[in-house]
Amino acid sequence: MLDLIVRSDTVVTPRGVGDYEIAIQHEKIVAVASRGTFRNDQAYSVVDATGKIVIPGGIDPHIHCKWGTPVGTVSAGADVVSRAALYGGTTTIVDFAVWDDGLTLQEAIERRDADFRGRCFCDYAFHVTLHGDVPEKIIAQIPEIVGAGYPTIKMYTTDVRPARKNWKMHFGDIWEVLQQLAKHGGLACIHSEDDDLVMHMYEKLFAQGRAHFSNMAEVHSTLSEDLSFRRVIRLAENVEGAALYLMHVSAAAGVSAIAESRAKGFPIYGETLHQFALFTSEDYKRPNGQVFHTYPSLKTAADHVALWEAVTKTGAISTMSTDGVCTPYSVKIARDQIDDTTGGNVGVEPRVSIVYTEMVTKRGCSLERFVDVIATNAAHIMGLYPRKGVIMVGSDADLAILDPQASRKIAKENLHESDYTPWEGYETAVWPSMTILRGKKVVENATFLGSADGGQSIARKIAPEFLAKGL
Repeated sequence: MLDLIVRSDTVVTPRGVGDYEIAIQHEKIVAVASRGTFRNDQAYSVVDATGKIVIPGGIDPHIHCKWGTPVGTVSAGADVVSRAALYGGTTTIVDFAVWDDGLTLQEAIERRDADFRGRCFCDYAFHVTLHGDVPEKIIAQIPEIVGAGYPTIKMYTTDVRPARKNWKMHFGDIWEVLQQLAKHGGLACIHSEDDDLVMHMYEKLFAQGRAHFSNMAEVHSTLSEDLSFRRVIRLAENVEGAALYLMHVSAAAGVSAIAESRAKGFPIYGETLHQFALFTSEDYKRPNGQVFHTYPSLKTAADHVALWEAVTKTGAISTMSTDGVCTPYSVKIARDQIDDTTGGNVGVEPRVSIVYTEMVTKRGCSLERFVDVIATNAAHIMGLYPRKGVIMVGSDADLAILDPQASRKIAKENLHESDYTPWEGYETAVWPSMTILRGKKVVENATFLGSADGGQSIARKIAPEFLAKGL
């Protein structure tokens, strides 16, 4: 007896979009077959999603739960963020286990897992974050954690803000980490900005009396992204087998740097955010424009053109994530200076629907390309594939059912992450009517059915081909 059958005339699979029924048993997809292959009495439950779009559950590869803010508070934890993710059709999130001096890498992972285990409604994984001066003995532990299912390590080339000391890593340490990752099947995730230029601009704008956050794009600038991307990419190109994932690409200059390296055959991946692709630095000037900010900074309409070209056509941008930091509105707008504005944003719930609207409805992209950007590419790059990010036999039965008849104007009252949204008034072309996590309905017609102990920690292994030549 099957646990569940899902039928639709629009199912997005690796072999194309078609009229299929998905058979699910013991949390896995056991068949993707032509309609009529299975009878209703062969399953405990049947979902007829005719007229709706069935896609693999979304993957957000860049989330920060329970994260500190410049105000001194901590952002919402996995319980809040994962619940909102499921409402929006995202079934897996990748957060960060931050190493601190005095810990082993394994201890850093265990400390972070304590924040999620029994508290996370969706499935989850962690990047390991290194920062500051990293001892040789810690770098020597990288093979162990990669083998244990944590193959991605995040590093910073800047402290981001003047008060945030000891986050920037020396390039010599980054070089050593890249060598370890290259040898053992790992991937470097980089927050890349030119620290000298960023800190110079903080000093300059304060000296000029222009420290209001509306000038943020002058500090975390296009030039900074251009210089830093090219430097770290060049470093990786000189480490045999090294692969990079450039986080939160915000400018055309960053896209160009990635595209040029990819054209030479290097496995360099780009991630952008839906904030960067739709808001500009002019939005900082709106009342309480802090709600639009996340680091490094919003840029220009011309950068939008380059970002969407990279997302929809060239592939220089592989994923669109959130860099989510879920705070209340009062925290988000509490500070208004270039050095103390709260970064991150709330966006995990509307992400899938917004990206569908922008890619498929407005720009005519295929459903397959849309699914790549919100799920499949992240699964490949982060080592979740084929368990996650795809509708195929043997994969976890993670599904999102998007309903074109449920299009809506986004309002904070109808979301589940915070008491504000930067997307207020945005009109989506679809909205999820159902989310299924490992074969279990967790959201159905706006009713939440998940449980706090429902999320599983997912061990990952990146396929060698994605470390050798890239998508």
